[in-house]
Amino acid sequence: MIPYARQDINADDIEAVAEILRGDWITQGPVVPAFEEAVAGNCAARFGVAVNSATSALHIACLALEVGPGDVVWTSPNTFVASANCALYCGAEVDFVDIDPDTLCLSPEALRHKLELVRSKGERLPKVVIPVHFGGQSCQMAEISLLAAEYGFRIIEDASHAIGGRYQGEPVGSCKHSDIVVFSFHPAKIVTSGEGGMAVTNDAVLAKRMALLRSHGITRDPQEMVRPADGPWSYQQISLGFNYRLTDIHAALGLSQMKRLAHFVERRNQLADAYDKAFSGFSIRSQRVPVDVLSARHLYVVRVPVERHALVFGELRAAGIGVNLHYIPVHLQPWYQRMGFSAGQFPEAEAYYAEAISLPMYASLGADQQKFVIETLIGLVQ
Repeated sequence: MIPYARQDINADDIEAVAEILRGDWITQGPVVPAFEEAVAGNCAARFGVAVNSATSALHIACLALEVGPGDVVWTSPNTFVASANCALYCGAEVDFVDIDPDTLCLSPEALRHKLELVRSKGERLPKVVIPVHFGGQSCQMAEISLLAAEYGFRIIEDASHAIGGRYQGEPVGSCKHSDIVVFSFHPAKIVTSGEGGMAVTNDAVLAKRMALLRSHGITRDPQEMVRPADGPWSYQQISLGFNYRLTDIHAALGLSQMKRLAHFVERRNQLADAYDKAFSGFSIRSQRVPVDVLSARHLYVVRVPVERHALVFGELRAAGIGVNLHYIPVHLQPWYQRMGFSAGQFPEAEAYYAEAISLPMYASLGADQQKFVIETLIGLVQ
């Protein structure tokens, strides 16, 4: 079976992890801050806060921006459920903004229309908007940032797919147009730490809040304590936090992988170009990448005619091609439908879902494997 995604682990990665296992620190040691510095430095951000998953990073990012009961957070329906669940964890409500049918990312036009409509009705505007950089490419963040300034919401970029990508010449993660950017290091992503995530920001206060929240809300810094320390052993819980810490074992793998980030992104773009060229002239659509975006190409998604979608998906699986589907729109999930969402509310995301298939996309995908995927798909749709 050719998988849709696969980690790329080499001897250097293995040795980096083995070195930690032979050393004195395997949980929170010196490699975690080194990993944070490497990621933040790569995307030109001031601070990185490493955690055990991108889901955890989204959660503490919302908390750092003081999302809570009575607030509402908007995100894209075309994403994994974590992009919406993070607001619910904080006691806030969630709503969605439909996607652009070509880029498959949150539509700035749909966002503007929804903001105007909500304000005209005197309803609650979002406290935070979470644009999702679907498939590895940035949303149109300059337009979204202008709307944030006009309507007063904060921005968390869910860049779980997009480390190594660029937008208008800036690395994704620079926080030029947002408060916080979140990355994922799941094995299916561009680089992996096994499991893991990170929030990057240029705001020292937000970074400090997130670092506290990831570790039970506990501090050992006398300057942060609310009363004098009992002694050199003292720690104080000054906030309600969580055990979201990343270990040195995971950080060592991630730090080693970061050395090959540029290679991974280049190789994925080469594979995407080959797919694009092969599918031109057939009834196979793919995600449009704007000229001001360099996609990290976490996914290569095609859209096939809806009447053949299920058949093509099944036949590709039967041929040994491990295609997948990203994503079932969040508002169609049973949990969200119990909250009042229903089919028909976000038609572009739903139309995309009815046609989408994620093809194999990973740096070590071989030429013969890709050729087989291409020829099999073309044979099923022509």
